[in-house]
Amino acid sequence: MRNCSVSWKLIISKSSRKFLRKIPKKDAERVFLAFQELAVNPYSGDIAKMKDKENEWRRRVGAYRIFYEMDENRKIIDINYIKRALPKLINLPS
Repeated sequence: MRNCSVSWKLIISKSSRKFLRKIPKKDAERVFLAFQELAVNPYSGDIAKMKDKENEWRRRVGAYRIFYEMDENRKIIDINYIKRALPKLINLPS
């Protein structure tokens, strides 16, 4: 991320900051790197627009999901919350 200019302002919720303090340091560093990438281009990475929300997006970062909203006019990203993804269960034949 060298020589990249930040064009979006990130607002990280209190619950997201608290969540980051509880996860392993290496995972938190990956999430912080994703924050930096979002500040440069919120449409990059493994993202998806949430179907049931008007302006909510999700970005995958390893085993974690960052949920955020964007204000395109003001160039602001609100990080609403972060969750650990649940592992997918595989049905094994009996």
